[in-house]
Amino acid sequence: MNFDGATILMTGGTGSFGHAFTEMTLKRCNPAKLIIFSRDEMKQWEMAKLYGHDKRVRFFIGDVRDKERLARALHGVDYVVHAAATKIVPTAEYNPFECIKTNVIGAMNVIDTCIDAGVKRVVALSTDKASSPINLYGASKLASDKLFVAGNAYSGEHGTRFAVVRYGNVMGSRGSVIPFFMSIRDKGVLPITDPRMTRFMISLEEGVELVWHAFADTEGGEIYVKKIPSMRVVDVASVVAPDARQEVVGIRPGEKLHEQMVGVEDAPFTFEYDAHYKILPAINGWADSPARIKDGRPVPADFSYTSDNNPHWMSGPELAAWIDRNQAKIDRI
Repeated sequence: MNFDGATILMTGGTGSFGHAFTEMTLKRCNPAKLIIFSRDEMKQWEMAKLYGHDKRVRFFIGDVRDKERLARALHGVDYVVHAAATKIVPTAEYNPFECIKTNVIGAMNVIDTCIDAGVKRVVALSTDKASSPINLYGASKLASDKLFVAGNAYSGEHGTRFAVVRYGNVMGSRGSVIPFFMSIRDKGVLPITDPRMTRFMISLEEGVELVWHAFADTEGGEIYVKKIPSMRVVDVASVVAPDARQEVVGIRPGEKLHEQMVGVEDAPFTFEYDAHYKILPAINGWADSPARIKDGRPVPADFSYTSDNNPHWMSGPELAAWIDRNQAKIDRI
């Protein structure tokens, strides 16, 4: 996707993904403006130290719950990346009203204001937890995904296109397992929820590239799922702290043993490509749309994509090499 001369707005833009998207997009393209829209003034202040010299980067304090503020921020915007969300599972469980306000009502506000502002394309970030959800965060993101998919019909003649990208554990991101293990490895004990637990492993750079692809490819309503490797959590722990003792502490409420990004219920609408899967909308006959299917291959009727049935696994040496290459970024978290 070429953003040269375009104006991009990113909600929740001060997070780990936002930093990666900003750095990579400014290097790859020459947008007229890249607007960071978020509610945390301190994170914006810190991010402005990195990009304040670049006149293309603008900072806009606001909350996706505030529809009027969104409308003001979206004036003249061509493309939107929606990354704002309440993401921490226990936080959502203990503050359910706040989770819904941000993840569901916030999504509705983004859809409405993007249509009204004439935004061309919107890509919303989702999560593996939205596939067969068992916690409120996942359920709220499933609702958000449904809203963005249906938003393509809702936009009508305005022509705003909405798509979703879905991925699992982002390696080295704020709150993920690698920096957590690294922060406590000196204690000599690492907590393991379950020895059988597996997780998908995707880098921030791969996440950004998937968003770029969605912008370029979407006809409206697709959910993009990148093919990425899996690892057992005990193997991650062994790489990060090979001498530490691993202590099994049990699965936390709302936590899955394995991540799932495509459920068997989605199989009739899912197509495979060389580097990703694409779940097409079940509504309006869009799953049969040649423009959306392109060169995709239908998956088997019993297909699912989970971190334990994944044919692609990351080895310990591969993870160790990745940590060595990204040590400086992890230290900044």
